[in-house]
Amino acid sequence: MPNVSVFDMNGKKVSDIALAESIFGIEPNVSAMHLVVVNYLANQRQGTQSTLTRSEVSGGGKKPWRQKGTGRARQGSTRAPQWYHGGIAHGPKPREYGFDINKKVKRLAMKSALSSKTAAEEIVVLDSLELKEIKTKEVAKVLSNLETGKKVLVVLPEKNDVIYRSARNIAGVKTTLVNTLNVYDILNSDTIVVLKDAVAKIEEVYA
Repeated sequence: MPNVSVFDMNGKKVSDIALAESIFGIEPNVSAMHLVVVNYLANQRQGTQSTLTRSEVSGGGKKPWRQKGTGRARQGSTRAPQWYHGGIAHGPKPREYGFDINKKVKRLAMKSALSSKTAAEEIVVLDSLELKEIKTKEVAKVLSNLETGKKVLVVLPEKNDVIYRSARNIAGVKTTLVNTLNVYDILNSDTIVVLKDAVAKIEEVYA
C-alpha cells in the first residue's frame, strides 16, 4: 500500500496517508491509457469543417458546349471538380470523431494513470487549501512552497469558486473536481496536487 506525505499550505509535512493499493498501486496498463487519451482528444474535435460539392456550388446548370463535334472533351457542367470555381471532390464534411470505450477500460486507465504518478512521486497531498479572498498570489505561493513542476493539476473535492478563480491566471495550472478528473489531464501534468478530502472521494468512486 503506497504511502505519501501530507503537506500544509506552507509546504511543511504534517502527516502521512496510505493510498488504496487497488487505485494508486497497480501495474499501469499503457495500452488502456493510450486508448483513453486518444478517445479524449478525438472527442475534443468539433468536426465542423465543410467544403462544397459540385451539387452545392452555385451555377453550372447549362451544358457549356454540345456533346460532339467541337474537338474538346465532353463536359456537362462548369461546376465539375476539374473546373475553376467547381465543386470539391472528396473534401471534408461535418462528422463526429468521437468513439465509445468500455467502462472497464476507462476505469483501468484512470487507475493506471494515478498509479504511474504515484510511482513517479508526482502526487502531492495537500491537507487543506483555504483562501479568504480571490488572490492569485496566494495560490502561486502555495504551489511554490510545495515545489511543484510547471504544469500542475489541482484536484478539489467539491466546487470552490475562490480557488478556481485564484488559480486560473497562473500559467500551466489547472483545477478540476474528482467527478471531472480525466486521464489526459493527469498524464499531461508534471505534478498533481490532491486535497486530502479529494483522495477519499477518489477512492470512493474507483474502489
